[in-house]
Amino acid sequence: MATSASRLAALLAVGALALSLNACTPKPAGPEPTAEKFLAALATGDTTGAADLSDRPADAREDLNGAWAGLQATHLDAQILGSKYALDTGSVTYRYTWHLPKGRTWTYDGQLNMVRDEGRWEVRWSATNLHPRLGENQTFALRADAPPRASVIERGGTPVLAPGYLYRYSLDAQAAGGALMQTARAVVDTLRPFDNTWDPQRLAEQASSSKQPLNLVTLRKDDHDRVSPAIGALPGVVVTPMAELLPTDDRFAPAIVNEVKKSVAGELDGDPGWRIVTVNQNGVDVDVLNEVPGVPAPAVRISLDRAVQTAAQNAVNFTGKKAMIVVIKPSTGEILAVAQNASADAEGLIATTGLYPPGSTFKMVTAGAAIERDMATPNTLLPCPGTMDIGHRAVPNYGGFDLGTVPMSRAFASSCNTTFAELASRMPPRGLTTAAAQYGLGTDYEVEGLTTVTGSVPPTVDLAERTEDGFGQGKVLASPFGMALAAATVAAGKTPVPQLIEGRQTRVEGDQPPIDPKILDGLRPMMRLVVTNGTAKDLLGAGDVRGKTGEAEFAGGSHSWFAGYRGDMAFSALIVGGGSSEYAVRMLKGMFDGLPPDYLA
Repeated sequence: MATSASRLAALLAVGALALSLNACTPKPAGPEPTAEKFLAALATGDTTGAADLSDRPADAREDLNGAWAGLQATHLDAQILGSKYALDTGSVTYRYTWHLPKGRTWTYDGQLNMVRDEGRWEVRWSATNLHPRLGENQTFALRADAPPRASVIERGGTPVLAPGYLYRYSLDAQAAGGALMQTARAVVDTLRPFDNTWDPQRLAEQASSSKQPLNLVTLRKDDHDRVSPAIGALPGVVVTPMAELLPTDDRFAPAIVNEVKKSVAGELDGDPGWRIVTVNQNGVDVDVLNEVPGVPAPAVRISLDRAVQTAAQNAVNFTGKKAMIVVIKPSTGEILAVAQNASADAEGLIATTGLYPPGSTFKMVTAGAAIERDMATPNTLLPCPGTMDIGHRAVPNYGGFDLGTVPMSRAFASSCNTTFAELASRMPPRGLTTAAAQYGLGTDYEVEGLTTVTGSVPPTVDLAERTEDGFGQGKVLASPFGMALAAATVAAGKTPVPQLIEGRQTRVEGDQPPIDPKILDGLRPMMRLVVTNGTAKDLLGAGDVRGKTGEAEFAGGSHSWFAGYRGDMAFSALIVGGGSSEYAVRMLKGMFDGLPPDYLA
């Protein structure tokens, strides 16, 4: 029994000694401390210090320097997520967050491969220590993608300006070498439709004497697609695509679209996209590691309406004389159309800036002033003789027609010059000037993307001038834009602030006195009478059109006018030197015929 107890005691003592020895032997250190030093050095840009902690310092330093340079990184956040090891190999999981130019960041997780050599842990160097998908002899590169450009859209939502490309053709004499003359001949023949002044010999000489490739022509895509197969691959021909904002339809209000483009060009570039790619030793992109697409800017909307603009353009194109139509939405001031034919285009955008005597369309102002001053109502009987002597001026009606004594509404519908000349003669020097301002005439509107002039109604103490002003002759001038605004005022009950580019504030300079409601109550039915029983009967089938015709005389002829509204659409039409107002009326009828049924009615 004693012997068994002694044997058990001895065994317990041996076990205790073994436990004591195991407790005193330290567990071998893992790879994390070395990995921490590596990441700390890498994060500060100390690529030499980090590389020295690897098993291939020279290769590691080259790769690390290439990563910093290729990414154009400003700094790096690096952290250890975990580690594991067995015997002399291990791995450390990391998270890298690279900070790149323009506030960009790139975060990803990866793994450092670790090895222990003679008791010292090192980073076993390979490209995957920088990124799991980075191959040997590859490095990073930061690529910026051009920002996506927005379109400019019309009121209906279709683009009028859209991102595209122009193609610049140049001739590089040095690159052409001995084939220069052969290339020059082909270039001259192919580009003759765009420039017929080139001569092959002169072209070759100019290209040879130019230090840079000689610019030849810049083409739209359709023309480029026709030209490129013929000369695009010839020796010395250089074709350079250039990103540009291009009209979707060259016939759609080209003068206005071009001005809009100038106004909004700086707002159409979105935020650029960017990519991180792997690049091989030849500089060729191999793989995309991270991609952030660009964010397009929101489309810019303009108030022009494709349906109205097209209908108005087709209408003005029917005459060879300078013709134009301006359409405004009274409730908002949105400019829906500005149409001119080729004859008018030759003088610039005269639909919004050209000033002409408005003729009898100005009787809206004269009649309104008479109503406001309690000189007459639509039912007041007034004389409408064939001619009337006022001061030193003999005022005739068109063709000398004589209605005798009639209500002002009948004189308005039949366009009696004598009636409104007599009313104007009894007004004060500033009477018509003040009245015209209620319709926006004489006010200066700085509409973004569009140059406008409304008109001029100067005060006068001269009785003859004031008399002529009463029926839109004398010193009174107005643009088609101004008369459309006047008609819009009657329709809306106040002068709308014209607008072309959505979100762009129109600056208004000048007085804008409110129009008296009793003026509107008098003018609106009188303007309807012009269509139902007056000088604009050709518009009877075009809905509830209200307006005023005008024939403004000038030396050698007369201008044909109509200004009015239908529903929430106000308009004016002018044919310069067009003669009778019936031609402007017919032109407007052509516009109505081209519109969708009951458009804004």
